[in-house]
Amino acid sequence: MPQVTLLSHTPDPIRSLYMAYRVCYSSLTPQQVAERIEAERISRETMEAFVAERLKTGHTSPLEQVVFEFAISGVSRAFSHQFVRHRVGISFEQQSQRYVTYRDGSYPYVTPESIRKAGLEADYERHLAEAGALYARMVEAGVPAEDARFLLPNAAATNFKVTVNLQSLLHICDLRLCTRAQWEFRKVAALMRAEVLKVEPMLGRMLQPKCGELRMGYCDEERKAWEACPIGRVRPHKDVLFAIYDQYRKGELQPLRPEDYATIEEAGEELEAAGEPAPGAGVPAS
Repeated sequence: MPQVTLLSHTPDPIRSLYMAYRVCYSSLTPQQVAERIEAERISRETMEAFVAERLKTGHTSPLEQVVFEFAISGVSRAFSHQFVRHRVGISFEQQSQRYVTYRDGSYPYVTPESIRKAGLEADYERHLAEAGALYARMVEAGVPAEDARFLLPNAAATNFKVTVNLQSLLHICDLRLCTRAQWEFRKVAALMRAEVLKVEPMLGRMLQPKCGELRMGYCDEERKAWEACPIGRVRPHKDVLFAIYDQYRKGELQPLRPEDYATIEEAGEELEAAGEPAPGAGVPAS
């Protein structure tokens, strides 16, 4: 199974984000903002609230100033080919099959649970062992490791050390926590999220699939995928939202009827009788 460890991170991510945003929206110099934070004139709660409000605006460039370093091990080459497709805001160092030689032909590998459930684990392991034995014979015969590795399967395990900024990590989780993502990548993304939650819960909670309430809030995958998704029932599909918007834009929304207004008035009377303010009470007339 994959293992993920948070090695280090920006010392105080919330402070860094607050500073970055305040530089954009304040007449104060960065030094003055820092001095106020140090003097506790600006509280932690104030910084968190300000950052949360800024994030709602879609201003995300300050997120690039917060970074996390992870050690990732026990993942397959099938996973790694997907992982390195994330190219912006992330840097990778990966275990090399050129410079690491499995001289006895024994190499670590990943076994999908689906193979075990199908009752084919023994056949799978035998095939991988045969590949390892031939690999060892190649190396003994003088074939360079960089050529002998052509035989190694996607199942072969590999390791990473990565540095990723928060903006890129959010994007990774948008895509890879989705139930459509490959199971191994979902597991790694979930473990990365768990590590961030330990050190900075506010930011960790932001790491969600793209349909999360702190992300888009709806599913933009094809409709059949949404229907098959185990959490689809608690997330609207984009078609529903766009249909409502299109009706509104075209003026096709069903108008409120006289009986609807009667219901509104009756509901207000019932609330007032119960000693509660009616909806809209206290709002000045225009």
